[in-house]
Amino acid sequence: MSEIINRVAQSKLLTFNLEDYYPVGQRVLLDIKDWLYEGLILREKDFRSQLDNHDWSGYQDAYVALNCSTDAVIPGWAYMLIATKLQPFAKKVVIGDLEALESSLYQSILEDLDVSVFEGKPVIIKGCSHKPVPPNAYLWATTKIQSVAKSVMYGEACSSVPLFKSK
Repeated sequence: MSEIINRVAQSKLLTFNLEDYYPVGQRVLLDIKDWLYEGLILREKDFRSQLDNHDWSGYQDAYVALNCSTDAVIPGWAYMLIATKLQPFAKKVVIGDLEALESSLYQSILEDLDVSVFEGKPVIIKGCSHKPVPPNAYLWATTKIQSVAKSVMYGEACSSVPLFKSK
């Protein structure tokens, strides 16, 4: 019998795993409907009073997504005012749901990512994840890595889908 050789381990293929860049920290979805009159109407004086009386320290080092689960029309300044209250505590604040928050986190991380290690090399972007990696993160990683890589694939080394090959 001949020895079994792991050609994947010996290849020059580099794996890029978005989970490795997952920012650690609590995620909070802050629904502002309870600060509205009957959950629908923003009365400025009452709204400001609610914000002044809220304990913001519970958002220390958290990533916060602001939304309103009712059909209320929320003026832009309301979210801006909430952001001023969260600023001393939260790591990041966005308007939207938790997926929008994750997308925003990954966008910042990938914009600042140094991809020079992938220059001229075949790269596989790992497909399976156990953490909530948003679909947009895969797009941003692909375009960022494609700018320098010899080739880009998606999936696992044993069953990858080719996405890009430099000419």
